[in-house]
Amino acid sequence: MDRHATRRHIQTLDPERDHQQICHLLVGYEFPWDVTRALEVALLRTFCIPSVSGLLDRTGEFRHHAQKRYDDTGIVVSEVLKHGYDSPRGAAFIQRMNAIHNHYAIANRDFLYVLSTFIYEPIRWCDRFGWRPFGELERLAFYYFWRAIGDRMGIEHIPLTYAAFDQFNREFEAEHFAYAPSNQRVADATRHLLLSWFPAPTRPVVNWGLPCLLDPPLLAALGWQPTPVAVQQLAQAVLKARSQFLRRLPPRTEPDFFVDQPQRSYPSGYSLADVGPATLRERLSRDHL
Repeated sequence: MDRHATRRHIQTLDPERDHQQICHLLVGYEFPWDVTRALEVALLRTFCIPSVSGLLDRTGEFRHHAQKRYDDTGIVVSEVLKHGYDSPRGAAFIQRMNAIHNHYAIANRDFLYVLSTFIYEPIRWCDRFGWRPFGELERLAFYYFWRAIGDRMGIEHIPLTYAAFDQFNREFEAEHFAYAPSNQRVADATRHLLLSWFPAPTRPVVNWGLPCLLDPPLLAALGWQPTPVAVQQLAQAVLKARSQFLRRLPPRTEPDFFVDQPQRSYPSGYSLADVGPATLRERLSRDHL
């Protein structure tokens, strides 16, 4: 089977009109593992904004319920990518996300920045470590998809082009990345979560290597120490070897979205009503009635 068949099919589509179909193929078939890793990096980047980390720190969700907070975020994103934002299921998860956000005072600029990371971090990751980079049409489709999500979230002043939003993302980071204790507390809680997925004997090595793919401004804003250059180079070499290996494999024939995998927080499955902080779920259910 032709490894590039899906890419050729995508090239027949229109990035503005068909962006939901294109993103479904990219995330579910072409780059499922890579997009998940990239969105983990995106999550860490949002912690570098003290106004964002401060809110997350005050809620205590990452300190006390890190796995559930991680799973809930992955579920909402994956449900929308898998089913489409205008499908009954996708629209319901967006509505749930909006209802959760409405209980907190979140600045529009912070919403804008977080939204931008969902576009550009997967693209940048796949440019570095994917089995192939995103094509121009695919980059535009990612922009149009997340711009549509932003519209449904009520986010204002979303830049009108891919390039303008990319510029906003870079300038916002340059201006607003700054160390704060809340950054480090939320990031450390997330780091402990990631380590918990590995066998106990390997955790010291994993903990040492976790920062190896993160850039200096991000590390400084989180208060994390960089790993030695040799370790960084080794990690990059391993990921690039993986990409070379994947190029030789046949294309995926079954989807592999985040929600297609077992969820640690929901071993027996989940429903829409399960998503969200425990402190809000009863109120959210009443509001839904």
